[in-house]
Amino acid sequence: MEFKMVQKDWIFLFLCFLVGIVAEEAFFRFQIGISYFLFIVFFYLLFFWRFRTFVFSHQRIGYLLLISIWILAAGYYVYDTALFYILNILVIPTLVIFHLVLITSPKKFEWSNPNFIFYTLRRLVDGIRYNATFIKYTSRLSKSSNNKKHFDVWKKILIGIGISLPFLFIIINLLMKADTQFARILSNIPNFMTFRGDLVFRFIIIVIITFLFFGFLQVLLQRKVEMIQKDGMIKPMSMDGVITMTVLLLLDLVYILFVAVQFKYFFSGTLDDGFTYAEYARRGFFELLFVAMINLTVTVSVIYSTKQVQGFLKKGIRFTLSILVLSSAVILTSAFMRMLMYEGAYGFTFLRVLVHSFMIFLMFILAYTLVKIWLDQLSLFHFYFIAALIYYVGINAVNLDLIVIKQNIARYEETGKIDIYYLNQFSSTGVLGLIELYEKNPNVPGLEVLLKERKQERDVLKSDAWQSRNFTRDKVYKMLGELKL
Repeated sequence: MEFKMVQKDWIFLFLCFLVGIVAEEAFFRFQIGISYFLFIVFFYLLFFWRFRTFVFSHQRIGYLLLISIWILAAGYYVYDTALFYILNILVIPTLVIFHLVLITSPKKFEWSNPNFIFYTLRRLVDGIRYNATFIKYTSRLSKSSNNKKHFDVWKKILIGIGISLPFLFIIINLLMKADTQFARILSNIPNFMTFRGDLVFRFIIIVIITFLFFGFLQVLLQRKVEMIQKDGMIKPMSMDGVITMTVLLLLDLVYILFVAVQFKYFFSGTLDDGFTYAEYARRGFFELLFVAMINLTVTVSVIYSTKQVQGFLKKGIRFTLSILVLSSAVILTSAFMRMLMYEGAYGFTFLRVLVHSFMIFLMFILAYTLVKIWLDQLSLFHFYFIAALIYYVGINAVNLDLIVIKQNIARYEETGKIDIYYLNQFSSTGVLGLIELYEKNPNVPGLEVLLKERKQERDVLKSDAWQSRNFTRDKVYKMLGELKL
């Protein structure tokens, strides 16, 4: 099929260039703040303009993804959490690509099918191929619109300019250092005549971003499923029913014994070997969490690899899987209680609160998996993906930094214990907590010194660039300026 570019395609290329400028300004100039959200706004305006007559598919999950993307992008302005600042630089583009491929894919294409991953990768590769074809197309246009001889001359001139630029840059700089009069003469030449390496680098970035957007979105306009073939489908592994049943029974026996021990510890109120609750909590927490994850993996693998097993053996496998899941729930509860004890003894940290939230998420996963064991028509991947997406967006939206700060201040009011140096390691939210603590109790040892240091850093760290605007950071800078020490 012959490659063609009509007027609206050229307009779209120009709009991609404008959004490329926005992307370069948003991500490559200063610290990311409100700029991420504004970029998402411009990008989706571009997308919906280009696809204004397109009939989208998978709209329910599409709306969930779109809302999630906007919430995560808004987090760069509302909050200042270091971990999510780094993670979301990768998570948001991944969700955007998945969202665009999903709503432009054929309606009958099941997105929970593993082949959807390969379909997404194929669309990305097709976008690169489209750009290569476009470059060949524009080259042919140039040749056809000009005399071949003139075209060759101009091509050689451009090659000569490209070769000479690095040498000119080095020679001119050496001559300017060798003779001040020569440097003064060149300084009177307008700025556009001087070599600006940063502008060239920025222009190259903009061009790359432009064609990434242009090729990918142009390809999405065409629904293609050629790569989905029966012989290319990923076939699930099949396991023997008797072997599976034997393995599950042995695992269940071990876990039943372990669960009995856990009930003795946590429901009888006694501990052996002279351990305190805090000491016991520190032992084996991550081991228990890891075991629960292994059990969940085993359960999912057995569910999908024993679909062909029928009759009494099928019911037996379901029963043993149920015991495995229930045992995993008790193990997870044990780990959860250990973490509560540990926090009571040593205080709250970001990692501990994050792990706490993850264990609650796993409990929901286990509950749904237990139901799936007995109901074949349910889809695990649908629920896992949606639940994981809601969980991740949720922990971004609730501001875990603030929860940790509030819990540590509450613990200080009860016990008089607080680690102000740990709070100082947090981003802007940690400084807000220190200011709140100082206003309530200015006599905390070392607190005033820390705040003085942060106040001195205020003028150095504060950025007036629009890209870096952040609600929490701006609030901290204002409160530090008004703080009387």
